[in-house]
Amino acid sequence: MNPSIADEIPLSYYCRIRGGNIVARLRGIIRKVGIKKVGAKLKLERSVILRVKKQIILGSNVRIGKAVEVNALSLKGVHIGNNSSITAYSTVKVSWSLSDLGLGIWIGENSSFGEYTFFGGAGGIHLGNDVISGQYVRFHSENHNFKDSSRLIRQQGVTRKGITIGNDVWIGAGSVFLDGSEVGNHCVVAANSVVTSIFPDGVIIGGCPAKVIKKIKK
Repeated sequence: MNPSIADEIPLSYYCRIRGGNIVARLRGIIRKVGIKKVGAKLKLERSVILRVKKQIILGSNVRIGKAVEVNALSLKGVHIGNNSSITAYSTVKVSWSLSDLGLGIWIGENSSFGEYTFFGGAGGIHLGNDVISGQYVRFHSENHNFKDSSRLIRQQGVTRKGITIGNDVWIGAGSVFLDGSEVGNHCVVAANSVVTSIFPDGVIIGGCPAKVIKKIKK
C-alpha cells in the first residue's frame, strides 16, 4: 500500500477508492470531447451533467463529483483551475435567462468545495487559489430589485456586482455569499455565515450578516 496512506485503512477500502479513481479517469477521457479546453487527468464521477461544453475550461487534475451539474451558458464561461474539485450534488450555473446571459465563474488552483455547493454566477464569481469549503455553501452573485412598491418584485430587474474570494481561504459549512461580497486573502469564514460586505486580508469573519470576529496573527 502507498506509504502515505494510514496503516489503519483496510486494503479493500483502498482498492475500492483506487478503482473509483480509474473509472473516473476513463469517464473523463470519454466525456472531455467538446470541452473548450481541458488539462490532463480529468476525473468525472457518475451522473455528471456538462452543459454548453464549448464554454468550459478545465485545468489539469480537476475532479467533478457525483451528480454535479455544470451549466456554462454565459458571457465568459466556467473556468476551473489545476488540482481543484467540486464534490457531489453541487450546482454550477451562470445564466437563468436566454435574453440576459450571466457573466461567468472562475475557480483558481488547488481549491475544493464540499457536497451541495451552489454557484450562481450571473454577476460573476471569482474564487482564488487554495480555497477550502465545506458542505452546503452558496454563492449568489445577483440581487433582485424591490424598492418600487407599485410593481411586482419579479418585474423590477436585478443588480449584479459579483463575488470575489481571495487566496488561502477556509469557508465553513452552510455559509452564504451574496452579491457584492468580497473576502481577502488568508481568511476564515465561520460556518453558517451570511457574507454581504467587503473584508480585508487576514481576518476571521462570522455571523448574519458577517462581521470581523478577530484578526489572524501573522
